[in-house]
Amino acid sequence: MRAVFLSIFLLLCCISCIPIRVAPNIENYKISKGKKFKRELSKRKFFIFEDPKEAQHFYNFVNTKFQLNHSNVYDDVPFQIDGHHFFFVFYEISIPDKTLNFLPAILNASMNRVLKSEDEEYIDGSDILRKDNWYVAIEVYSDIEKDCLDQNSLSRDAVLMYLRNLKKEYLTTHNYNETVFRN
Repeated sequence: MRAVFLSIFLLLCCISCIPIRVAPNIENYKISKGKKFKRELSKRKFFIFEDPKEAQHFYNFVNTKFQLNHSNVYDDVPFQIDGHHFFFVFYEISIPDKTLNFLPAILNASMNRVLKSEDEEYIDGSDILRKDNWYVAIEVYSDIEKDCLDQNSLSRDAVLMYLRNLKKEYLTTHNYNETVFRN
């Protein structure tokens, strides 16, 4: 009986996938240091949310909404809150989920043993399964403050409200030309 349970356990381990990297799950939005979320970002605070749309959709949304004509869309996008001028920079970030599938490696090893082959490359890149998760990270600053999302920032609450509304507008809008008429 013990041998049956052991063989079932080993079989399940062999055909299972083991997660190598799991992308973060963000329900609404998250305020986080950029470097903590993705190494390539700056140390400033970012407004981060999951992007269910395809890549470049946020770019198209910002380009249309702020009428930038594909000029400085990623950098220094100007906006106003209560007569104060602010700028934001955004990044569309992909963080993949990676899992290791052991079944191909075990089949490869057993076939090498049966065929008496010297090939010992059991796990290669094709055994790793990827699923990309997209995020939008927005950094806000002004002429007065370097980081408007910092805890000590005077404009933090107003900027957060603006970014929440921008996110909501982005996610609910399908035709980005509608955003021009809303302003």
